[in-house]
Amino acid sequence: MKKLLSMLAVAAFSMASIGAFAGSHGGAMSDKEKAELTEKCAKMDPAKADDKMKADCKKLKEMKK
Repeated sequence: MKKLLSMLAVAAFSMASIGAFAGSHGGAMSDKEKAELTEKCAKMDPAKADDKMKADCKKLKEMKK
């Protein structure tokens, strides 16, 4: 029984580690995408922009800091 519990604990830990690794590497922007987004943000009119664009520009500004 102890061996089963140990195996389950190891399996849970490994799945959590793999999930964290995949999550940290899955959504990174390339330099080309960053440049395009920076250009779009510079041209953006805050009154006409949608919420997604505003959020993307805010995230980009925070990444630069």
